[in-house]
Order: sequence, then C-alpha cells, then structure tokens
Amino acid sequence: MNMKMTKVKKALSLVSLILVSSAFAQTTKFKVTLDAGHGDHDFGAVYHGYVEKNIALGVVLKVGKILEQDPSIQVNYTRKSDVFVDLVERANIANRADANLFVSIHCNANKNQEAYGTETYVMGLSKSASSLEVAKKENAVITLEENYKQKYAGYNPNSPESIISATVAQEEYMDQSIDFAHKVQDNFDIKLNRKVRGVKQAPFMVLHKAFMPRVLIEMGFISNKEEGAYLNSEEGQLNVAKSIADAIFRLKADHFGGSVPVLDIQKSEKPIKKDTIKKVTENKPVKETLSVNQTTRDAIKAVENKSAALDKNKPVFKIQIKASKSLIELKSENFNGLDKISMVLEGDFYKYLYGETNDYEVSKKLLAEAKAKGYDSAFIVPFKGGIKISLNEAVKNK
Repeated sequence: MNMKMTKVKKALSLVSLILVSSAFAQTTKFKVTLDAGHGDHDFGAVYHGYVEKNIALGVVLKVGKILEQDPSIQVNYTRKSDVFVDLVERANIANRADANLFVSIHCNANKNQEAYGTETYVMGLSKSASSLEVAKKENAVITLEENYKQKYAGYNPNSPESIISATVAQEEYMDQSIDFAHKVQDNFDIKLNRKVRGVKQAPFMVLHKAFMPRVLIEMGFISNKEEGAYLNSEEGQLNVAKSIADAIFRLKADHFGGSVPVLDIQKSEKPIKKDTIKKVTENKPVKETLSVNQTTRDAIKAVENKSAALDKNKPVFKIQIKASKSLIELKSENFNGLDKISMVLEGDFYKYLYGETNDYEVSKKLLAEAKAKGYDSAFIVPFKGGIKISLNEAVKNK
C-alpha cells in the first residue's frame, strides 16, 4: 500500500512539474496583439474600390501567419473576420492577453489623391495639423459604437490634459514604441522601397488604453490609385506583412532575445506621382508654439549649473529627444537650440538626450522645454549607474 502511495505521489509530482514547466514556458513567450482597423459596418476609408477594413485584415492575417511559425511568439487578434470591435475593447484584448506589443494596422487617405507614403504613429500630443487630422479620422469610428458618449466620457483627444494623463502611466513603454516605429519605417523604406513619411505622434483612442509598447501603422494612401492598387494586391499585402513581421522579430530580438529569421521581402516600385502634401518632421527647427514661463527657465538653468554635482548613485532623469542611425555632432544648432545634449548607442541607433537631473519634477520641466522646441515625441528616460531603468522604478527610488 505504501509503495503504491509512493508511486502515486511521484506521478503527481511529475505531473505538477510538467504543468509548472509548461506554464513557465507559456509566460516566457513574446506576446503580440494584432489589430486590423475597422470592420463590418465600419468600412474605414474607401477610394477607387479599395476598402480599408479589407486591406487591414488581409495584412494582419498575413503578419500573424508569419509570426505563428515561431514557437516563441504567441499571437492574438482583435478580429480575424469582418466584425466590428469597439476601440476600447481592442486595447482590452491586448491587456487581457498581457501582450508585449500592440500593433494596429490601417490605411491612410486624403482628399489630395496625389498623397502617398507610410507613417507609423505612437501615442501622444502633436502640433502637426496633418497628424491630428489622421487621428481625428481614425477616432471618428467611436460614433458607431453604442453609448459612446458614456464610454469615452472624460477623454478628449484635443485636450493636452487628457493625453498627458493617459500617457504618464505608460511612459516606460514609449521607448520601445518609438524603437519599433522606427524599425517599421526603416523596413518600408529600405527593404520594401516605399516612400516613408516618418515616425509621428498623435492622440489615437485605440492606443489610449493599451498598457504595453504600441503603435498604429498607416500602410499607405488608398486614395492614391497606384498605392491603393499595391495595398489591395496579394503581392503588396504579403510584402507589407513581411516588413511588419520583420520589425516585430527585430524588436523581440533586441529586447527579449531570440533570432531574426530571413524574410524574402520583394522591393516595390514607388508611385511616380508628385506628392504635394508637405511632410512634417520633428527633426527640423520649428517655430516655438508652447510657452515656457520664467519659473521653468530658471529651474532649467539651475539644473544646468548643478549638473556636475549630480548624485550618480540616485536615478538620473534625462530627456530623449531623438533616435537616429546617423551620428550627429552634439552642437546646440543641430538640436533646435537645445544644449546639454548627450548621446548613447543602443543597437543600430544613436539616442540623443537633453539635460540631466536627479529631480523627477524638474525633468518634467525639461521635457516641456524639449517639446517647446519641436520634439513632440520626447520623453523622460531614467538611468541609474549609467544603466537605463524603468520610470516606475526610478520614481520609487528617487
């Protein structure tokens, strides 16, 4: 009897070990939530017979199929068929899945049908009229939802307060969001040979409640006949999907480990029509539109005077203003008049940082100064002992 009980205990222990091991293996998977924009009665943009909801779904399913071939990646979808999903529910799906990355995929459109090119957005404020217009069009879908006024009460995408409150808790994800956005745009440019319009920032509601690195990709303008035809084609969708999947593999390899498979991405021919819509970039000097009061300037000046006396044993807050593959001389004129610039090399990117302080509140004022100089995508980056740490950890240990 005792021998039987011993065998039973051993068997149960083995089963428990297997279950624990299985659970651990599942938690170590890199989780990606793919979101195909629009759906069902929400067609999105429609031009020349090209329908945004169909193109977005076609690309999402192709991206998912590529990723699912890697056993270390777990993919879930906000939709896999022609159904309507509320914007907030799309983010909730990603949150419930405990996703490491949320990717929302869309097509752009413009009354000027010469416009073409890809854009990748991260969540946040923007002074760019074109970026705000794109967000406004994508956010308009909430009016198709039941009880949308109650559901989105208190959230105004045109209000700085609404955006700031939405993004402060998610600041620690901004670095990876921008990193991934650049990877997507680089692939579209170099590997796919599409026109790129840059990494931008805008208040998209679909990104508002997703608590992980998240981006919204505008694959191109279906209002442009040539680009619309490309995005509507099987070949175009497959190569766009490969470009996005490659960027996901690279993000995973950089931040979570693993290898990057070689994907055969076929370069396309860029549309030859002239695009008369001006491309707005945050890297060129722009007219200062935010006011920085004298108290803020005095605080910043005080930080600069005491920078040599920083306590390196405590968290040091800096402001990341730019990431580039190009090495830029650290001169004030190269950074819209900002000085006290430093640089770190991470992977293939040089990351440029403005100011430094042990005081988190002062770092917020430095951030306001950077944004006032045109760096809409700037964010706070904390370091300790020269090593980057999360913002939550830094604020707790300050």
